[in-house]
Amino acid sequence: MKPERIILVRHGESEGNADNSLHQTTQDFALKLSATGVKQAKQAGKDICGIIGDDSIYIYLSPYHRTRETYQNISIAIQENIIKAVEDPRIREQDWGHLRHSDENKGISEERDNFSTFYYRIPDGESGADVYDRVSSFLDTLHRDFEKIDFPRNVLIVTHGLTMRLFLMRWFHWTVEEYESLRNPKNCQVVVMEKQSDNHYQLVSNLEKR
Repeated sequence: MKPERIILVRHGESEGNADNSLHQTTQDFALKLSATGVKQAKQAGKDICGIIGDDSIYIYLSPYHRTRETYQNISIAIQENIIKAVEDPRIREQDWGHLRHSDENKGISEERDNFSTFYYRIPDGESGADVYDRVSSFLDTLHRDFEKIDFPRNVLIVTHGLTMRLFLMRWFHWTVEEYESLRNPKNCQVVVMEKQSDNHYQLVSNLEKR
């Protein structure tokens, strides 16, 4: 049974968002939430509670530390609604492949923005197109889960900004240009897709244009 809503949330502000120099000493997957990120995640939980009410919810999350912590803080408000929470590495952040040095990181980011955030492959890491491919594989799992008779009315996906955009691109069949015209969602921004009478989903949240 297709859920009534698919809700996507970007992780809260991480230590790396607050202090970019930490990327030089800490693996990307190991960066945790900042104090601000914890507050953002708790508020997102309250917002999601207001959206789903008493309905049940099934959760998929990236295994990165900051997404785990975001889920943990979101769950405070919706604990009784949660049917199951599953980690899936396919919805992780774009791989950078190594610790990031500030000058090198800045150069790669600028080069990627000038070339194409979709096609540019980070040295030793991934392109946006690579992330798109694994998100496509994740969607196969999602649709199989939807076929379960007792699947709940709501889905929550706790992931990363670029991965969220690529999920939406894949789901709604956006062009590369449409994808690249949008900014990443803000930390703990709640993005909602609602099922319509024709059984298709509509994006009811606004994404900021570049």
